[in-house]
Amino acid sequence: MSAKPKFNFEKEGHLTIGHVDESEVDRVAESFKGRSLFITGGTGFLGKVLVEKLLRSCGELKRIYLLIRPKKGKDSQERIKDIFQNVLFDQVKQLRGEQHILDQVVAIAGDVMLPGLGISDKDLETLRNEVSIVYHCAATVRFDEPLRNAVFMNTRGTKYMLELAASLKHLDFFAYCSTAYCHLHVKTLYEKPYDPPANPHKVIQACEWLSDEEVSLIERKILGDIPNTYAYTKSLAEALVVEKFSELPAVILRPSIVIPIWKEPIPGWTDNINGPTGLLIGAGKGVIRTMYCNSSGYGDFLPVDVAVNGILVASWRNITAGTDHTNRVAHMTSSNDIKVSWAEIIELGRWVIENKVPLNGVAWYPGGSMKSNYYIHYVCMILFQWLPALFVDALLWLLRYPPVLCRVQNRITKGFEVFEYYANNVWSFDNSEAVKLRKLMNNKERKTYVIEKIDLDLIDYFTNCVLCARRLILKESDESIPAAKRHMKIMWFVDKFFKCMWIFGILYMLYRCFFAS
Repeated sequence: MSAKPKFNFEKEGHLTIGHVDESEVDRVAESFKGRSLFITGGTGFLGKVLVEKLLRSCGELKRIYLLIRPKKGKDSQERIKDIFQNVLFDQVKQLRGEQHILDQVVAIAGDVMLPGLGISDKDLETLRNEVSIVYHCAATVRFDEPLRNAVFMNTRGTKYMLELAASLKHLDFFAYCSTAYCHLHVKTLYEKPYDPPANPHKVIQACEWLSDEEVSLIERKILGDIPNTYAYTKSLAEALVVEKFSELPAVILRPSIVIPIWKEPIPGWTDNINGPTGLLIGAGKGVIRTMYCNSSGYGDFLPVDVAVNGILVASWRNITAGTDHTNRVAHMTSSNDIKVSWAEIIELGRWVIENKVPLNGVAWYPGGSMKSNYYIHYVCMILFQWLPALFVDALLWLLRYPPVLCRVQNRITKGFEVFEYYANNVWSFDNSEAVKLRKLMNNKERKTYVIEKIDLDLIDYFTNCVLCARRLILKESDESIPAAKRHMKIMWFVDKFFKCMWIFGILYMLYRCFFAS
């Protein structure tokens, strides 16, 4: 078993909150009091956490309208009830009462892919008369989404949202949730608008004229140096918002890579396996043995609860001061406060899974390494991932079980095609707006809406992430952890045995070649 990793930044730069005077006013919550909000993307990862935080910390708001597509034979309001069954909302249901929050959150049936967002005339009239704050969070976050679909969802959907916002009678604030990774040609991104890679209106028109097949044939040429359709369409959407700066109280918010919850309401909570969570699960199951990655490089990761706190604090500032007196672009990023290299992430995740929270049914003892040479990585991927997967699937087929590991490796390979671009490049992000906001907040607000580096213990954080991944994604109970630990020890001995046999075999072959004659 490996030694506990140490990180030289764990005890540095902590910001402490002074005594919280209960008489202090939560000005962030006050800015939402009595208001009605309209949110798209409320069923997504960031959107769910945003809705939960608003209900828990800004409970005196009047109404939250969520744009939701009816599906699976359920209408939109039924889908809201299903969403609130997630453990993420247990604390706020206990605090406010389930019926109260069901009364506060109202579904608006619609779809950002449809003209006019697919909203009925009755619902549209309700929004126009009541809504004063809009958060547009809906997007496809699939990096390999076909270009035409990505344009319709991320770019044209934003155009439709801006058209709706312009018709609202009491609009005070429109926030477009973009990403810090949408202008990849800029290695140091500042909090300002950037020119789009193309005219967004012409791109939308072209995608409306052409079929899926026709767009796919020219997709690579359209994207140029941009590695994926996500970054391309988000940068186009930003340009549409910038066009409306003179007409609407609109801002662009750029969170970086949002990862599981740090603190509230459930440490480690997530509803997906994107980002580091997927790497942890893959490595923890023993199916990821190699990565093509600049080990000393780093990504900009931000716990989703901190990102949401930043969104709400930026909203308060713009609502009260007015967008004419604030910067219209703000970053929610972390790398200016904490830099965690890819090597440190892997080392930390491996230690947590080996020693604290192992996963059930690991295929092999977690191991492997990062490679700076692509060809060495490719050879290792064939030898230590694909060949074992083929061997095990062949055995499963002979035993009349469905093969599974090759399908898993195929998904890993496709994921790495996206990951490798980001893992071998480094970007820096200016966060001057966050620094300014911290200075404006009182102690009560700093405690309620944490946007500072405060006592971040990475081992505890990763432990919570793995625990939640076990419980919520892999559906592995805590009662199975002792058995998983025993299995991990067995796999450690099996791993060492085969490595010794491998070394012995090589030495034996060398002996036969050079000394046995």
